Amino acid sequence: MPPRRAVTGRSQEPRQRYVEELRLLRQQKGDSLRQLGDALGWDWSLFGKMESGQTLGGPEVAEALDQHYGTPGLLLTLWELAAGDPTQFKERYRRYMTLEAEALSLWHFGVSVLPGLLQTGGYAHEVLVVGGTKGQELTRQVEARVGRRMLLTGDDTPPFRTILSEAVLRTPLGDAEQWRKQLEHLAEAAERPNLTLQVLPHGAGPHGLVSTDVMFLRLPDGRTVAYTENAHRGELIEETSSVERLQRAYDAVRDLALSPGESRKFVMRMLEEASCEPST
Repeated sequence: MPPRRAVTGRSQEPRQRYVEELRLLRQQKGDSLRQLGDALGWDWSLFGKMESGQTLGGPEVAEALDQHYGTPGLLLTLWELAAGDPTQFKERYRRYMTLEAEALSLWHFGVSVLPGLLQTGGYAHEVLVVGGTKGQELTRQVEARVGRRMLLTGDDTPPFRTILSEAVLRTPLGDAEQWRKQLEHLAEAAERPNLTLQVLPHGAGPHGLVSTDVMFLRLPDGRTVAYTENAHRGELIEETSSVERLQRAYDAVRDLALSPGESRKFVMRMLEEASCEPST
């Protein structure tokens, strides 16, 4: 049987569909980009970038546009679908991102950087720039990474545990203000009931994950998979015995880490130190 043709002829790709609706609604209302910017109080160039697919804007922009066009919830829903679409990530990460969105629980260990699920836009921007991402691709990847945070918010969020090497919290961003914002976000996240944060102090000594970032995902079918990453590559591991070896190493690291309560105090000390440093 041939595939069914779309009734409207509009794109089925979430990001492109969002772009199409933005253009269509503005044209139907008869607004120019400048008129739209004046009406909503944002620079008109933002709406031009949104309609060209360079940026999604934020959820607050989508909500304001829904009010302006009289389409309650339409654009915000399309924005959420576009922000959560795994095809916006580089191809080698897409299968992992699909599994992450399905996971019933997640647990993580970080050697040198925060997990994407806890990164602010400023932190993601700086990390991606260091990795060589630039231009429009940088904008898209920052939005994609920040959009992943939605997985940990809402009424039915999966439990998430992260163990961070002390080095993660002692490696500030070049922008002191953005670093403070990241630490504030981390401190707030650590108070959520579905999130457990632990810090592995320098004094813990060598361990089995000393050079490996790893994320474990518990899937609906009962399987656990792992995604490991270093400075040069990432790998999705699904073979049971390999995942179990990584889990044993993770359990040993958890035993060496500070308790969640002591870890929250550690993050607050880092935030106090960052707040006392003069801005340059």
